[in-house]
Amino acid sequence: MSSLAAVTRVIAPWQRLLAEAIVDPAELLRVLGLPDSLLPAARRAAALFPLRVPAPYLQRIRPGDAADPLLRQVLPLDLECETRPGYSTDPLGESAAQPVPGLLKKYHGRALLIATGACAVHCRYCFRRHFPYADAHAGGSRLDPALAAVAADPNVGEVILSGGDPLTLSDARLAELAARIAAIPHVHTLRIHSRLPVVLPQRVTGELLAGLRRLPLRKVLVLHSNHPRELDAKVDAALAALTGAGVTLLNQAVLLRGVNDDADTLAALSERLHRAQVLPYYLHLLDRVQGAAHFEVSQTTAEALIDALRARLPGYLVPRLVREIPGEPGKTVIA
Repeated sequence: MSSLAAVTRVIAPWQRLLAEAIVDPAELLRVLGLPDSLLPAARRAAALFPLRVPAPYLQRIRPGDAADPLLRQVLPLDLECETRPGYSTDPLGESAAQPVPGLLKKYHGRALLIATGACAVHCRYCFRRHFPYADAHAGGSRLDPALAAVAADPNVGEVILSGGDPLTLSDARLAELAARIAAIPHVHTLRIHSRLPVVLPQRVTGELLAGLRRLPLRKVLVLHSNHPRELDAKVDAALAALTGAGVTLLNQAVLLRGVNDDADTLAALSERLHRAQVLPYYLHLLDRVQGAAHFEVSQTTAEALIDALRARLPGYLVPRLVREIPGEPGKTVIA
């Protein structure tokens, strides 16, 4: 057997789907039956922030509909090339919050590890679209100093894995990282922020679930879903498996113009999440990152939407409307 065949045999199905994600705007338009007139702008914007869409998410986008709310989250547009006042490449001031590369300490009692710069999908509104991952992730030789900084601070009880997306790490690498975190005596909770169970539910493997069950920490997974059509039967099954492994599931969404900026969509999202055993947690006002201004919804509109949700949903299904302000000791709750 050739060495290529040996390598191919050990690639998990989810890793193959990840590797085969669409990265060429022309292919995205062709697969979805969208007009070629969108291509020049998509190429210009993708040169600034690359396109990436995995097949399981692509299959939920309506073909031929350039205004589809799922497509709007991933299709590069010329609007991303505009420089807008009030928007920056580091909207949350993260460059000033790293005691060592790859470790963010912004809030008391919590520390965030940039576990990887890789994502399964490139969301066009991503607040880290300009993040210097090459120099500021906690992988390789940077992991020891990052974990040492956590171990040296007895106030840190919760470690958050973020990125990129930490679930793009292999099961073996993720288990090793989680075990090293669990070995820090004062850490009691591991929180993972991930979009993969939504955009690539095949990532929730038996090995991942077994590792989570064995982990002697409280386990929280914060999903990122913005629209009810992002959730299908395969996502439901993945989320049910995570719940069965003892993982608390929360969702944070971003309020996005043209995606979910109406009460019907937000109410449907909360109800759909609840059916999938996920509690709506945060609804974020847009982080003002350069390239994403066209997604912003005003705070006044956002507050009116939360009022509308309170009038039609039980309180536990109404997410907290928040904004992250650099230097503040936590998320700022707006409503």
